[in-house]
Amino acid sequence: MFTEQGPTVRELAVQALSSIEHGYDLLAPKFDHTPYRTPDRVLDAVTDEVRRLGPFGTGLDVCCGTGAGVGVLRRLCRERVVGVDFSAGMLAEARAAFPPEGERPAAEEPAGEAPVAEGPAVDWVRADARSLPFAPAFDLALSFGAFGHFLPAERFGLFAEVYGSLRPGGQFVFPIGAPPPVGSRAYWSLLGFDAAMRVRNALWRPRFVMYYRTFRLGDVLEDLTRAGFVVRLMPLTELGRRPDGSPRARLVVATRE
Repeated sequence: MFTEQGPTVRELAVQALSSIEHGYDLLAPKFDHTPYRTPDRVLDAVTDEVRRLGPFGTGLDVCCGTGAGVGVLRRLCRERVVGVDFSAGMLAEARAAFPPEGERPAAEEPAGEAPVAEGPAVDWVRADARSLPFAPAFDLALSFGAFGHFLPAERFGLFAEVYGSLRPGGQFVFPIGAPPPVGSRAYWSLLGFDAAMRVRNALWRPRFVMYYRTFRLGDVLEDLTRAGFVVRLMPLTELGRRPDGSPRARLVVATRE
């Protein structure tokens, strides 16, 4: 992260001592130059798998950040895509990354190539995902890398809000990685991060909720089912397999019937 384009140590420290909303407002201009941005290979793997579930007319990116998931939805949906987030700074970066059709600078158009066909309309909404302002209007909802910002007690309510934003037959999808082996470097890194965050939140206000080990698959499936979804798992084979042959990541597909 500590590159010329990414945030400095001081900037990260200021963010870590802020609220979630203000912290992301501060980080937004440099967010895409940090490891927090979902890697393209994950976005592409999800796109390829979800395309088989379509077609889709309308899509919703829950906790859209700078718009990585909106980019996925624009490849999958025909009519309209909406990104929702509660950080004004992140939404500003997302709007800049996806300007309305006709506003793209001429320099961005490849020389000698025909203009790219128009995609679905894109809208941006500032709102808390725990209280989404949508009627059942979407065929597809997705989210990348945001669930650590919700405490386990909030997860059912979040899923219920997404459920209420989908049309019957609509699908809520997101990738979930396999837990790292106990005792591995990744295991201790995540354990240490969560422990440090708990100490920080016990000693400092406002809280900054971000935990890596609270989004366990069994609990997630239970809360999705309680919210009314019918759930299945699909392996994201493009992201590889673990030594025991199991996939490194799965796609959760939750359908509102």
